[in-house]
Amino acid sequence: MSYSVRIKREAQRKLQRLALNDRTRITERIAMLGADPDDTALDTKQLAGSRLWRLRVGRWRVLYDRQDNIRVLSIERIGPRGDVYK
Repeated sequence: MSYSVRIKREAQRKLQRLALNDRTRITERIAMLGADPDDTALDTKQLAGSRLWRLRVGRWRVLYDRQDNIRVLSIERIGPRGDVYK
């Protein structure tokens, strides 16, 4: 039940600028998300009034769009809690 994961350019740039340990943790969680977006071990939630979902990785948030009909996850933004929702 795996999904293909697409990371938008803005999110990719943010990920590359992060410290290695944060980048590794976030990348591992994104891989887990692609393997099974409904995994209960992942801290995911759909944002109220939005098509986007959020994945919580420590103090970082990954906002993504989930398209179940074509099995695609599109990573929209990556940022610290608070700033990423603006």
